[in-house]
Amino acid sequence: MFKKILIANRGEIACRVIKTARKMGIRTVAVYSDADRDALHVEMADEAVRIGPAPSAQSYLVIDKIVEACKQTGAEAVHPGYGFLSEREAFAEALAKAGVVFIGPNNKAIAAMGDKIESKKLAMAAKVNTVPGYVGEIKDAEHAKKIAAEIGYPVMVKASAGGGGKGLRIVHKESELVQAIQSSQNEAKAAFGDDRLFVEKFVTEPRHIEIQVMGDKHGNVIYLNERECSIQRRNQKVIEEAPSPFLDDATRKAMGEQAVMLSKAVGYDSAGTVEFIVDKDRNFYFLEMNTRLQVEHPVTELTTGLDLVELMIRSAAGEKLPLVQKDVKLDGWAVEARIYAEDPYRGFLPSTGRLVRYRPPAEGTFGEITVRNDTGVYEGGEISIYYDPMIAKLCTHAPTREKAIDAMAAALDEFRIEGINHNIAFLTAIMHNAKFRSGKITTAFIAEEYPDGFHGRAMDEAIGRRFIAAAIAAKLMRTGRAARISGTLNGAHRASDEFTVSIGHQSHTVTGAHLKDGNIRLDIDGEAYSAGVEWRVGEPVMHLREKDGRFAVQIARLAGSYRLRQGGAAAMLIVRTPFAAGLAALMPVKVAADTSKFLLCPMPGLVVSVNVQEGQDVKAGESLAVVEAMKMENVLTAERDGKIKKVNAKKGDSLALDDVILEFA
Repeated sequence: MFKKILIANRGEIACRVIKTARKMGIRTVAVYSDADRDALHVEMADEAVRIGPAPSAQSYLVIDKIVEACKQTGAEAVHPGYGFLSEREAFAEALAKAGVVFIGPNNKAIAAMGDKIESKKLAMAAKVNTVPGYVGEIKDAEHAKKIAAEIGYPVMVKASAGGGGKGLRIVHKESELVQAIQSSQNEAKAAFGDDRLFVEKFVTEPRHIEIQVMGDKHGNVIYLNERECSIQRRNQKVIEEAPSPFLDDATRKAMGEQAVMLSKAVGYDSAGTVEFIVDKDRNFYFLEMNTRLQVEHPVTELTTGLDLVELMIRSAAGEKLPLVQKDVKLDGWAVEARIYAEDPYRGFLPSTGRLVRYRPPAEGTFGEITVRNDTGVYEGGEISIYYDPMIAKLCTHAPTREKAIDAMAAALDEFRIEGINHNIAFLTAIMHNAKFRSGKITTAFIAEEYPDGFHGRAMDEAIGRRFIAAAIAAKLMRTGRAARISGTLNGAHRASDEFTVSIGHQSHTVTGAHLKDGNIRLDIDGEAYSAGVEWRVGEPVMHLREKDGRFAVQIARLAGSYRLRQGGAAAMLIVRTPFAAGLAALMPVKVAADTSKFLLCPMPGLVVSVNVQEGQDVKAGESLAVVEAMKMENVLTAERDGKIKKVNAKKGDSLALDDVILEFA
């Protein structure tokens, strides 16, 4: 077994590999760019080596720097994680030449399956069902137009070396094709150093279901069941689960056996994932094979009891698989939610900055529920513009799907992040979504359920009453604490039992508010409410024990108000005495500034291009500028017809949130 390995990656996956290596008694080496000097994976590893500036093309994607780091530290093997160099044949070859073991599949398998065009050809030769399309690299835009016309729209433009939704665009009509090709090529070049593209048919009503395979260097390959990854946004997975609520035993077996057959055809000898598109009749089509560890591997680990990273390391060291196909079990249900630094209320635009507060839920097994949180960040750390916006992967495991989803909803309510925007409210809303809970989902789920974007889960009566009770409890606790301060006049902070609570434009009357021995009782608009309260002033999460369960309510005190979140719903509450509420009603309403004549930068990012000039007339839907953030290109389009008055930005400019890019006449 290896004594020291280097992890050629960053973030949560680097931390994840370090944990298993530590468990196995293997020393670890981290590599880092200037942006990651203070990153968690650097702190966790036994040694760390700087490999260059912040951009990944100058650090994490530079093969020679990784190889040199191995030589410097004496690392015997390299685990590539996912993304970056994980599926680059040239990287594995360079390591082999330097006498360093690649913890992943052999070069032949990487070459055959890591390239989406070649893997599709191989799958067709092996009689595996494949999605209709052009099997080969597109030459230019005209070539792509011809292919798309033959296949029929909608089509997918995909990067041959891609992954993680990078370099992938769904195109519904010919007028969108040229921009899709340009953006896909740019993203693929930046993320993988390879801008080759291909085009295939987009299957409607699809489900994205993948099979996890594991092989060794002795010709053994097994499949470790499936994962359902249909909840996607911009072709990036958001929520995954194992097993799939859609597959039956026969389909699972057929897909698994095809995945093993395909793997054996190339002598596959590590962890890998064969991805399929499955239609409503359970017909499945080979999509691609990822010759690496997947982001969503924890749900497979939770339902099989296996450590995939350990199996990869042991396979790379030449050990045989410790189990055969009949030993693979399927225990309970697991759900994973990807927590991203993005603003779901503003079209999921990336968010960067400092994690002022980062408090994940407690990890471990609590009765029949297991909670796991894979992360690479810490409180006070920085979310950079240079890399993927993932903050953490929260996973729950339970005996049934319903219990696993309920556990996830509860865990998300406990998760506190401040300083940047994040998608926790969006993830929580999905956990409460009836369609998701039914299991009747496709890759179009998010687009169908949130056609006008995400605006928060509607606050039902139960959540509204819970929010009011939480705000009143906080108010009473703060008043009670103030009354106990020495040197104050007796009665100066006497607690009232009557309040007016404003939520938006609605007001609620609270009477008989009483908090004693950790229990609150009050009447909300004449209806009685009572609950146990677990909270100390200043804590970010308050727990309310109602008769139907225990609920975690996120609570923050702002100037004159409380901000609360629970169950995917969020609200600002103002608690006043009836007299103060009467005075507040006389105050003028502040009108927001008119920004309709400006194109504002929707996120911190780099200007890739400005596509218009001063004095130019533009039509609604026309591309105005392209801004790149966190390895993704965002095309900014005109919302209506107009004329450009002034251009304030140029290609290469680094912009902050809400910086003015263009002004309209």
